[in-house]
Amino acid sequence: MAGMKTATGDYIDSSWELLVFVGEEDPEAESVTLRVTGESHIGGVLLKIVEKIDRKQDWSDHAIWWEQKKQWLLQTHWTLDKYGILADARLFFGPQHRPVILRLPNRRALRLRASFSQPLFQAVAVICRLLSIRHPEELSLLLAPEKKEKKKKEKEPEEEVYDLTKVILAGGVAPALFRGMPAHFSDSAQTEACYRMLSRPQPPPDPLLLQRLPRPSSLLDKTQLHSRWLDSSRCLMQQGIKAGDTLWLRFKYYSFFDLDPKTDPVRLTQLYEQARWDLLLEEIDCTEEEMMVFAALQYHINKLSQSGEVSEPAGADPGLDDLDAALSNLEVKLEGSARTDVLVRRGSGQGLGSGSSPRTRPPSDSSPPQDSLTTIPELKDYLRIFRPRKLTLKGYRQHWVVFKETTLSYYKSQDEAPGDPIQQLNLKGCEVVPDVNVSGQKFCIKLLVPSPEGMSELYLRCQDEQQYARWMAGCRLASKGRTMADSSYSSEVQAILAFLSLQRTGTGGLGNTPQGPDASPEGLNPYGLVAPRFQRKFKAKQLTPRILEAHQNVAQLSLSEAQLRFIQAWQSLPDFGISYITVKFKGSRKDEILGIANNRLIRIDLAVGDVVKTWRFSNMRQWNVNWDIQQVGPERVWGQGEGAGPDPGRAGQGLLPQPTPWLSALQVAIEFDEHINVAFSCVSASCRIVHEYIGGYIFLSTRERARGEELDEDLFLQLTGGHEAF
Repeated sequence: MAGMKTATGDYIDSSWELLVFVGEEDPEAESVTLRVTGESHIGGVLLKIVEKIDRKQDWSDHAIWWEQKKQWLLQTHWTLDKYGILADARLFFGPQHRPVILRLPNRRALRLRASFSQPLFQAVAVICRLLSIRHPEELSLLLAPEKKEKKKKEKEPEEEVYDLTKVILAGGVAPALFRGMPAHFSDSAQTEACYRMLSRPQPPPDPLLLQRLPRPSSLLDKTQLHSRWLDSSRCLMQQGIKAGDTLWLRFKYYSFFDLDPKTDPVRLTQLYEQARWDLLLEEIDCTEEEMMVFAALQYHINKLSQSGEVSEPAGADPGLDDLDAALSNLEVKLEGSARTDVLVRRGSGQGLGSGSSPRTRPPSDSSPPQDSLTTIPELKDYLRIFRPRKLTLKGYRQHWVVFKETTLSYYKSQDEAPGDPIQQLNLKGCEVVPDVNVSGQKFCIKLLVPSPEGMSELYLRCQDEQQYARWMAGCRLASKGRTMADSSYSSEVQAILAFLSLQRTGTGGLGNTPQGPDASPEGLNPYGLVAPRFQRKFKAKQLTPRILEAHQNVAQLSLSEAQLRFIQAWQSLPDFGISYITVKFKGSRKDEILGIANNRLIRIDLAVGDVVKTWRFSNMRQWNVNWDIQQVGPERVWGQGEGAGPDPGRAGQGLLPQPTPWLSALQVAIEFDEHINVAFSCVSASCRIVHEYIGGYIFLSTRERARGEELDEDLFLQLTGGHEAF
């Protein structure tokens, strides 16, 4: 028993005094002194602290924080000796849940209590459960940017901060619905207002405020955003976050699974808001025509939101929707896995596009045949091809092009097709970039095909929308190593046609009078709907008729359909879902950009922004991290139970990243098939962020619809947490 004394008051056992501060990390906080031994367990120490404080309150959320080690002492059965705690340890007895301010994707502020002791992945899951956002694995927290000091001190307008600090959810129980919202939001008028803020789109921003907000002016500026992500395997306390700090909640991984407007009103709205602000702040590039489409959709969504109209289109039968979903699931089971990240309703692209001549539409250039399950469909047609070369002025030339499996071949004419082609390209791992101007009838596909010298560039020019949609869908699937026999080919074609239809203007030019109650120019400020660069290029009277004309193509959509269409159009942009990190590749003296997408890594020239090389996750053999020098490295250990890779069938079978101490200094390296090694050092961010992106996307590829919302947290932390996960 600790604290045995002699008659003179001297201690005769191995006990010693332990000082514990009560409260958060404040040097002036009150303290208690305990008499303990190395065999004292943490649970007993907690009991002694509460007895010493002698104050009646709920202490169930309190725990001990060890400041020097940046560690919570949560194993109450462990002894002080097992933790390695001595008399000089600085210990704080404080709450595990503390208030923070979250800046949501819609730029609104929300105060709530977050866990400072759980790994961030678990803390975000609890936050998303409170906010009624499904699939929290797609989101994470990042540090708010530092505010620059202004020469003239302007009084900033007071912002409303919604408060959810008093809302408590029962653990392990799904929140019940009450009056059309989760029950915990119906407790008061304030929480109901908070739910409306979460589930309803926000009005357009003030154009003057939009112009003052910081925007990236180059790829280098875009890398700054992705250097602020917090570590998902460590708690907020370990990362220096204090109570009351402001954090940003954002969708980190651009792989959106099972997005359903009926069950995901908050998730759908916040995803729409993040897409909207990405465009308004020019964090993703788009053409002038595409910006008009996005502006028209914003205008339509804002009109519906202000009028309170949220119902689905007339004639929609929930029973038929459920039957349609069941048939769709059955189709996926029979044909194989289909894409889940293309948000397009059935039939949304029907009847789009123009007619075609018999010569340009041979029977083989059609949908996959229904009478054969073993024949892989082909595309054969005349296309105009352009290959950029130095010191050449040659333009597009017509060729007979054959697209089979993942290979594209072209000939001088159809008669020469059985012979040797002029060129044959394997599109697996290539970059597919759209180059479209609907009003100018320009439908081009830019292909960047990997080669030993770098990336070979090739342009395909199609005659109309229908031809473009089929070839674009085939090229996109081929770049992922899939053929047109894949069940997602048809939905990909329809998604492309639907996006093109949004950009198609009316037949009467700018003089047409828009129809419908929502098409009135009254209250329309176009400068709040477009990025600042378009504000500088056009006057309001020039933008308004173009937005209203584009609005005619979306005027019949419901609120949820319009949001889905906006997200789908956002996903169709060439730069969608790419996170940028500044790196220095091995053998190069200059800084370059590493782009990380949901299925590939991209090497980008920092000076001109051109893609230099692309590596697919599906070809990755191994990546490892030497945490002693903060480097990622390759080690081919497939089949040995030590590696980690992009194949969903391999993840979760003991194939995990391992420390690799042999890596040389200043290198991050990844090994791909065919003995391709990519080595680089990180400049703008920690290598942990690159490691977490790769592991996170591999984890997301293992999700299955049959498992619902069940998450394997251990697998995520093992794939993204490095050596600490072991």
